[in-house]
Amino acid sequence: MLASDKAFTGSVPENYDRYMVPLIFDPYAADLARRVASFSPGAVLEIAAGTGVVTRALAPKLSPDASYVVTDLNQPMLDLAASLQPPDSRIQWRQADAMSLPFDDAAFDVVCCQFGAMFFPDRPAAYREAKRVLKPGGHFLFNVWDRIEENVFADDVTNALATLFPDDPPRFLARTPHGYHDKERIRGDLAEGGFSHVDIDTRAEQSRASSPRIPAIAFCQGTVIRTEIEARAPGKLEAATDHAASVIAKKHGNGEVAAKIQAHIIIASF
Repeated sequence: MLASDKAFTGSVPENYDRYMVPLIFDPYAADLARRVASFSPGAVLEIAAGTGVVTRALAPKLSPDASYVVTDLNQPMLDLAASLQPPDSRIQWRQADAMSLPFDDAAFDVVCCQFGAMFFPDRPAAYREAKRVLKPGGHFLFNVWDRIEENVFADDVTNALATLFPDDPPRFLARTPHGYHDKERIRGDLAEGGFSHVDIDTRAEQSRASSPRIPAIAFCQGTVIRTEIEARAPGKLEAATDHAASVIAKKHGNGEVAAKIQAHIIIASF
């Protein structure tokens, strides 16, 4: 992962929430929220919350007296998440680095994270932090994307941009969001982080959009691919988005489109 892979700034957070969340994140947020709520936690910590799709799904499922701390490294993403959440006195919003959580030992029943572990520069260290803030008997739940070939629109966009920039293809999606898919590596990192019990469930869903342009905008303008495109061809973001849309249309049709997405859901304890 490059340092720039964490730069969700400018209009990226808004485009991320408008396009990426309904395209690929909603079904996994509902799934993660259901799994977290099944433990009836009294104190929940969410790390790498992004624009709050899990927060919006989970908060209604928690008990009235639960506490819920929602964090992200990226303040613009967290600000957007807070603005989209209905008022809720149980929720505390805090900018925080998963590598060094500003919380006491054994403070939470559950720590959860949706599609954030891929961005951790030292995953075993981040997992040790999650374990440190968990109470005995607590659970760490998170998900990560499977390999890019199992996530069709992401693969389509990556391949489309490679034809535009053959000498230096944008590889953010393959490198980072889809770069941490090996289950044995995940188990090993969690063991190094102190977790002795690990369950991994691989779950396929369908990504749907009203037109081929939606996934093109989502990936080209709602992720760090945007900065990769603009670095290679200033002023050509719309042209690159149009090209990605045309490639998706050629493969999936010009009307409503649907394609496979797949992720691993991990539940760890100690």
